[in-house]
Amino acid sequence: MNISEAKTAAADTLASAGVANAAREAASLLAFVLKKDATFLIAHPEFELTENDVAAFADVTARRANREPFQYITGVQEFYGLEFEVSADVLIPRPETEILVEDSIELLSEVEKPAFFEVGVGSGCISISILNEVAEATSSGTDISDSALAVAARNAERHGVAPRLALRRGDVFEGADQIYDLIVSNPPYIPDDELLQPEVGEFEPPVALFGGPDGLDIVRRIVDKTPKYLKPSCFLLIEIGFDQSGSVKEMFDPLVWETVEFLPDLQGFPRIVKARLQRQDN
Repeated sequence: MNISEAKTAAADTLASAGVANAAREAASLLAFVLKKDATFLIAHPEFELTENDVAAFADVTARRANREPFQYITGVQEFYGLEFEVSADVLIPRPETEILVEDSIELLSEVEKPAFFEVGVGSGCISISILNEVAEATSSGTDISDSALAVAARNAERHGVAPRLALRRGDVFEGADQIYDLIVSNPPYIPDDELLQPEVGEFEPPVALFGGPDGLDIVRRIVDKTPKYLKPSCFLLIEIGFDQSGSVKEMFDPLVWETVEFLPDLQGFPRIVKARLQRQDN
């Protein structure tokens, strides 16, 4: 079997399973198996696969046809210009979360030796991306999953920020031990009864997806407890669902919070809540 034949057969299999962009996914899987780039596949359609290649390609094609996410098959996902290890123990990093990272970097770049805290570290993509850009920053973060913390620790080592990232097992602010210049989170915010596409609902960790009847149980806890751990006039950034901004805004007491705004995602939906704590003299 050559490259052209393998791609065609796999694309047919994936299309029959309901996988979108089947031809592109087939090519990406084959490039992963062969450890070649897309240009090689295009330039050498006659290249013959070995028996091991054929078996490995059949395996990953079957996994993708079962709707397992591509990123879990390859074990990596790019985020904010860095490559992160991902597994079924952590959410797959998504482009909209880069908005939170970008704004965090801008805020912390104005602070001398800033310290920030992340609720629900997961793969570590948020904290690690920020630390990679803000050289003087330090971070602490919690997660209730030991497996997720292990992934985050490996990613921190991979990108050389492990000495500046303290990872702790805990729920929300358990393990927070100081007052921070910034608090960030991409918490579970999907309502418990929401139906998701198979790649998400059947493979990504439920504890990192679902946040109660309206999806906002964890968000409420973060908003409620943040003033205890955030310096006056500093910011809380939380990723939320595209249709949750109205409910989320009601959580912020104007006697406690100076401003509350929402940063839009690439589709224009309010995706990140950015709230500034009152000054100490207020």
